[in-house]
Amino acid sequence: MQLWVGLGNPGAKYAANRHNIGFMAVDRVAEDHGFAPWRAKFQGQLTEGRLGTENVLLLKPETFMNLSGQSVGEAMRFYKLTPADVTVFHDELDLAPGKLRVKQGGGHAGHNGLRSIHGHIGEAYARVRLGIGHPGHKDRVSGYVLSDFAKADQDWLDDLMRGIARGAPDLAAGDAPKFLNAVALARPAPEKPKPAVAEKPAAEPAPPDTRNPMQKLLDKFR
Repeated sequence: MQLWVGLGNPGAKYAANRHNIGFMAVDRVAEDHGFAPWRAKFQGQLTEGRLGTENVLLLKPETFMNLSGQSVGEAMRFYKLTPADVTVFHDELDLAPGKLRVKQGGGHAGHNGLRSIHGHIGEAYARVRLGIGHPGHKDRVSGYVLSDFAKADQDWLDDLMRGIARGAPDLAAGDAPKFLNAVALARPAPEKPKPAVAEKPAAEPAPPDTRNPMQKLLDKFR
């Protein structure tokens, strides 16, 4: 059994925030793969289903981001899982919007949700890093992640969610390259420039007819 955790903040106020892209990812997986209805458990929302041959639990902690580890730790202990069974989906400032990377272990890079999970279960869990881009200055980060995605973001966000859901069975099977390929294929290919069509040269105007009326008449009978 695996435990996949989407990070975010609970409530309608935060639902469309960039910080909630982890919630969005597990919601899409649950929807596209027919998981059971969400239910309140482990200080969060939990559902269960199958991805390929794997049983997978999806968890959305409702402790708010900086206490996410409480919920994750409870679920791990209940199901007797190890950190190696856990995959966390979270927003990533250091990746361009729409980019995705899979990482095993490592630091939390200042992410409050990951910092809390580190404190409760250690760092030896997998992460799916979901790029949201950076506002350009560290003083703007808090307002940026806690603001909604812009309308201009919706196309790449929809492509990313669709790719995650399509590739979810590959990720559950431990095939990260195949999962990444499924995400990449969900993005539309860039349009190829149309070949330039050479314009036909304009026809030269006919020379003026300088024949007199008698010559024109004679030419008709030639």
